[in-house]
Amino acid sequence: MPPHPNMDPELAAGLEHAFIPPVDFARMSPGDLPELRRRMAGAFADMPPLTGPGVTTEDRWVPGPDGAPDLRVRIYRPAERRGPQPLPCLYWIHGGGMILGLVEMDDARVAGLVREVGCVAVSVDYRLAPEHPHPAPVEDCYAGLVWTAKNAGELGVDPCRIAVGGGSAGGGLAAGTVLLARDRGTPAVAFQLLLSPMLDDRDATPSAARFEEAVAWNRAANAFGWRMLLGDAAGAEGVPPYAAPARAADLTGLPPAYIDVGELEVFRDECADYARRLVQAEVSTEFHLYPGAFHGFDALVPGAELSRRATAERAAALRRALSR
Repeated sequence: MPPHPNMDPELAAGLEHAFIPPVDFARMSPGDLPELRRRMAGAFADMPPLTGPGVTTEDRWVPGPDGAPDLRVRIYRPAERRGPQPLPCLYWIHGGGMILGLVEMDDARVAGLVREVGCVAVSVDYRLAPEHPHPAPVEDCYAGLVWTAKNAGELGVDPCRIAVGGGSAGGGLAAGTVLLARDRGTPAVAFQLLLSPMLDDRDATPSAARFEEAVAWNRAANAFGWRMLLGDAAGAEGVPPYAAPARAADLTGLPPAYIDVGELEVFRDECADYARRLVQAEVSTEFHLYPGAFHGFDALVPGAELSRRATAERAAALRRALSR
């Protein structure tokens, strides 16, 4: 696919050296997913640790939702702590279109935020669709958040400074988890960090129609992910906001938010609209639209100036929010 005319030149040049898995979601069936997941897990198992220096990790199994299996979480801590005071916490949810992904894929990103912000992070390995359709993924994410808050003392975390964040599908699940926390009255969430979040199953925005072809996660991929999560309900009336947060009629009472998205991606318009609606609901919101950027640009071309700026701005926003 030739570069979009508005694509950032440095990102376009970097794509020549980027690895983009050749997955055609328009031709994919649910039966193809287990093998794709096995290959993904194997690729990460063969890699050296991606966390980098200054961060330690620990995996634990924690209680899932009632009647559901336990969840694996990965806990990231600064290798050196200064003083006994509890640290703020980032509760993180990985992406993967609701159908793929595992905590290892975000090791570098989460560890980078731990270093930059000086926080603890807890990343959750939730169940995936279609084997586990809605509400399993978001309920897993909520259960992991509840465990994090309940065990704040043991984790060395300040329960009043817990942020919930995620990228892509993880960003959508983060928004849904925060809605659940508001509506169930617990746990307290101080901030939401939503990076190119997957928010709307209705496939009705101009950017959804525009990006039939895209560098990563095009319209067909998005439709496939939502169909796996929601089945025949995708795009129909009555989809709950915890599955598709853009469906939420009431956004009042949510914690402050940071949302970013690329100009050249399916999620552009739903993210911009969600940010606008948060502001109208009196939720303090910072929104970034990165010009010339495609979905996952910072991961695919991390050395580009735009990628470095996005990474720095996210860390700065999280640091400000959790220092209050």
